[in-house]
Amino acid sequence: MPWSLEEHAYRKLSLQTDARIVFLIFDGLGDLPGPNGLTPLEAAQSPVLDRLAAEGACGHFDPVAPGITPGSGPGHLGLFGYDPLRFLVGRGVLAALGIDFPLEPVDVAARFNYCTLDGDGRIVDRRAGRISTEENQRLTGILDAKLRDAFGDVKVFIRTVSEHRGLLVLRGEGLGAAICDTDPQATGVPPIDAHGDDEASERTASIVREIVARAGEVLAGEPKANGILLRGFDRHPNIPSLSERFKLRPVCIAQYPMYRGLARLVGMDMPQAPAKLQDLPDALGAEWEGHDFFFLHVKYTDKAGEDGDFERKVGVIEEVDRFIPRILDLGPDVVVVSADHSTPASLKAHSWHPVPTLLWAPGTVRPDNVDSFGERACIAGGLGRQRLINLLPLALAHAHKFQKFGA
Repeated sequence: MPWSLEEHAYRKLSLQTDARIVFLIFDGLGDLPGPNGLTPLEAAQSPVLDRLAAEGACGHFDPVAPGITPGSGPGHLGLFGYDPLRFLVGRGVLAALGIDFPLEPVDVAARFNYCTLDGDGRIVDRRAGRISTEENQRLTGILDAKLRDAFGDVKVFIRTVSEHRGLLVLRGEGLGAAICDTDPQATGVPPIDAHGDDEASERTASIVREIVARAGEVLAGEPKANGILLRGFDRHPNIPSLSERFKLRPVCIAQYPMYRGLARLVGMDMPQAPAKLQDLPDALGAEWEGHDFFFLHVKYTDKAGEDGDFERKVGVIEEVDRFIPRILDLGPDVVVVSADHSTPASLKAHSWHPVPTLLWAPGTVRPDNVDSFGERACIAGGLGRQRLINLLPLALAHAHKFQKFGA
């Protein structure tokens, strides 16, 4: 894919320095006012985030563009400085990269959810009650054994990702990847039949329809996970790395496979995933030498939003706020706190609302009048409202990682 004029400029101006940038990303952080008139971020007791907001600059950022509700993939690509309208990556590829599945050029990958269907084939729960990863492994082992060699010259791989999430990979010549999702992202309706946009993709779709049907037969007796919903069919794309674009030495500190897959896609180093949320600062410290860009991912705000659990979302924000001083003790030059998208608890889904963002950079930031970190406060912030792809270049500039443009 050809470089845009802005990408050419950033690539030429980038400098490799010892300055360190931390991106602390609360997945699905943005929200709407709850019964108390406050959002979870506004209701949380988060004195450290409030201090960083008061000492830095704040704003609102659109993950894709105003009014567009982003998936996690586009939202994170925007965070990493890649225009999600140009770089489109299916969730299947991200899931595969996240669990280190060795994708080949002919492979077509899709992410799937185990789901709960009623007696009429309608979706009751898109996540099968968030079954455990161990239960997923049991079911996935059965499906993989029954389906891996069921389609002649097309090999089928079914793998566990985490909890209710799984990976489907089809390997064979002549397969297309332009296939619709079978997940309608709604309950009370049946799954969508897979269909392809061209002849090769329709061949793939016909295999997918048969896989879904056979999986339903195998899972028919399961109390929760008695069906599968597929999303994000794609092949491994060729995307320039963060090192190539910005001369960064990036590392990913994330627990969930999909976000590790996104980070791997853009060339981040990938140490072992932290076991618990509280382990993020220690994992960060272990990678402090040898890196200058640190992607710290907090999934649990998004999970609480999708479950409609306002108070749990507040609790996650407060828990992270308590360990932020351990991050600051490492001496970062720039700290960015933001999100890949909003997940309002009242909607139980991703939304189009821009994400609240703060940029803290002692000595280089121009502070605004914001004195707390929340959606309403950020509306009045000095960073204004802009697209999320601008956030990383702003952080790089505040870390003195760009040279002057022109004479």
